[in-house]
Amino acid sequence: MTEVTLLSLRIGAVAPLGAHGVPSGIVKAPVHHALHLSETGFAGDRQGDTMRHGGPEKAVHHYPFEHYADWARDLGPHPLLAGPGAFGENLSTAGLTERMVAIGDVFQLGTAVIEVSQGRQPCWKLNERFGRTEMARLVQSSGRTGWYYRVLTPGTVSPADRLVLRERRAPEWTLARIWRAFYIDPLNRAELAGIAALGRLADGWRAHAARRLESNRVEDWTKRLTGAG
Repeated sequence: MTEVTLLSLRIGAVAPLGAHGVPSGIVKAPVHHALHLSETGFAGDRQGDTMRHGGPEKAVHHYPFEHYADWARDLGPHPLLAGPGAFGENLSTAGLTERMVAIGDVFQLGTAVIEVSQGRQPCWKLNERFGRTEMARLVQSSGRTGWYYRVLTPGTVSPADRLVLRERRAPEWTLARIWRAFYIDPLNRAELAGIAALGRLADGWRAHAARRLESNRVEDWTKRLTGAG
């Protein structure tokens, strides 16, 4: 996985989403020119809820295009699965998945340098995007979540650029391993302790693991997955 070519570079404006017109930047269009990438994301990319989306630890969202065939198999025909962009990703590639990519992996992208900071915790806006009330829960349970980068060195990114692996800081902590610890074996204390101590992981996820260790309880995901309440 030393390097992969971008299939699509995408940004989006805030627009009404779903039947209730919730402001969201999940709909992103391909760009065909170079973009500046700052510590908070690509120029022109916007988020409807800046409390939960965007910011330095979620500056760039990456979703593997190879998952699209799996979704087509699971969901049947869906117009969003005809090409990249269904999941609100900034970067679409083939050749990198959650089983291969680890927290702290550092990539060169154009003149920018980015680092894997956390997996994606899917929320109910995916339900609105796909018109399926269970879509966020399916993304979570499948492990096909995608991930985020923080920006170590701002720079310029073009659609034809390649993601080139430069450094692996915690290769044993793949995104798939962390996903399993959070959602499949959620009270594995050894795994939670390792996550809480994982320095390159976003602070929010480390705190999340620490709270589970302290409470020995799994939090309720209903509000995040369904929007209820």
